Amino acid sequence: MSITTISPKQLHDAVQAGQAVELIDVRTPVEFREVHVSFARNVPLDQLDAAQIAAGRNGSTQPLYVICRSGSRGKQACEKLVSTGLTHVINVEGGTQAWDQAGLPVVRGQQAMSLERQVRIAAGSLVLIGSALGAFVSPYWIGLVAFVGAGLVFAGITDTCGMGMLLARMPWNQTSQTGAATAAVGATVPADKSQTSCCG
Repeated sequence: MSITTISPKQLHDAVQAGQAVELIDVRTPVEFREVHVSFARNVPLDQLDAAQIAAGRNGSTQPLYVICRSGSRGKQACEKLVSTGLTHVINVEGGTQAWDQAGLPVVRGQQAMSLERQVRIAAGSLVLIGSALGAFVSPYWIGLVAFVGAGLVFAGITDTCGMGMLLARMPWNQTSQTGAATAAVGATVPADKSQTSCCG
């Protein structure tokens, strides 16, 4: 499915020109709390109710913009939204990471570990444990290594990460309702390029 995209600068310029913009950020609440575009509202991908969002727009033809960390989850969210019949759903190229690197205004909060890093740590740990148990306890534990490998291949082919979706639901990736509800309210600050990550 082909999804329309927009660059962070183009979206920022539209806001500066006075255009009303609806932007949803589909990262986890903890990622959102760490850094987000000042006018974005947080709707985590694993909680995204595309039908409810479509109903709430009351037939509006105004574009609905979607942003994540680097673009992948945003594309998945756009596909879910388009499948409900919504038109003018636009993914922000490169996500919050590209927005931040472009020096555009963001709101910063408590620093957190990205979901991508958590997936790498979890997958690597499972492979290491499975290999050790397979070598010293029982060869059947090699099946765990094969399972993780198959999962990573599937994630690469489909651009959907089951482990990432599971980790997104973990308590350490959530915030209190009050914090999540008020996270979008705050002063904007200049982007700090020293805190950008190499993770996708």
